[in-house]
Amino acid sequence: MLPSSDDKDVLGWLDQQQQPMLELLEQIVNIDSNSYDFEGVDAVGDAIKAHLETRGIETEIIPRPNAGYCLIAKVRTAETEENTKPILLMGHRDTVFPKGEAARRPFRVEAGKAYGPGIADMKSGLVMNCFVAEAFHRSGANAHPINVLFTSDEEIGSPSSRPVIEAMARSAAYVFNSEPGRPSGNIVRGRKGAWFSTIKVEGIAAHSGAAHQHGASAIRALCRKVEALEQLTDYETGITANVGLIRGGQSMNTVPPSAECSIDIRYKSAADLAAIETAVSEIVERIDVDRTTAQFDPPTVFLPFELTPGNQLLFQQYQEASANLGITVDGDYSGGAADSGFTSALGIPTLCAVGPVGERGHQPDEAIDIESLVPRAKAVTATILGLGND
Repeated sequence: MLPSSDDKDVLGWLDQQQQPMLELLEQIVNIDSNSYDFEGVDAVGDAIKAHLETRGIETEIIPRPNAGYCLIAKVRTAETEENTKPILLMGHRDTVFPKGEAARRPFRVEAGKAYGPGIADMKSGLVMNCFVAEAFHRSGANAHPINVLFTSDEEIGSPSSRPVIEAMARSAAYVFNSEPGRPSGNIVRGRKGAWFSTIKVEGIAAHSGAAHQHGASAIRALCRKVEALEQLTDYETGITANVGLIRGGQSMNTVPPSAECSIDIRYKSAADLAAIETAVSEIVERIDVDRTTAQFDPPTVFLPFELTPGNQLLFQQYQEASANLGITVDGDYSGGAADSGFTSALGIPTLCAVGPVGERGHQPDEAIDIESLVPRAKAVTATILGLGND
């Protein structure tokens, strides 16, 4: 469907917004916002809130336990119909970088790219969502109300934000998650789920020379569990298990009384989750070394973003809207998990990685393609326009 004259006015306004987008992006990239830096995550939220309210867009703060707050922005329709479900735009304010990173390498522009901590994953997506919301607020061209959700803890599995995400998704018609677009310009049509936990083993301390036989090595027991855990990897089914951190012991000359490891298991299908949890439980509960015991912390779980019929249809609509703007886009598969898995699992048609084109996320040279800011905003906007009041 080609854009109407009214639609072209909405898209035309976005054509003039690259510099304002960069200004807001610089402001929030230069604020540290590690997932556990609640003050920093909220400072990013405060900056976005002020930006939106200055433009007449209403916002709401939802406090969250042990995390930064969730921020919601709402754009009504010109004539809101009582039964018209909203469209949900999503993004997370937290990054993986420690406090002080923004001062060490602040926002900069070089050779058509913008750099800075969290710029691709995913502060540029937050900026894009702000300007898509403003485009509709100014024009009133949206047939659906538009809700924009800015969460606070996605990089650690959204343990606090997930209930807010799911509550908002249940009432939504469609979801657009503005994670960074792939370097190719593609979006993501599928993602693995993730299962994170920490396994703790308790043993018995003893002097390693004078009373070795009285001890029970927690490290020895944990090592046997690590071997078993990593054997859960099955490349054919897409399951991978990685023990990425391990800690333990008291001193070199003490039989270690405690040890723990952190594990990251990735999987393709929600149907695999129960089997994964059963397998981990069996490994943790078995006695690998006499007089040792083990347990694992309640896991943080990302659901996989699977290719459902609703997701497929929304992708085709996005692809068509992009083509009408002269943009060629396809869909990739990613081993990285995201909040899109939560919304898709509820049966809500969802797109992921519709944000500006990014590269090298979580790395010191993370960057976005500046020239993708406006086209990606226009692609989301044009897709929403094409959805009408479906």
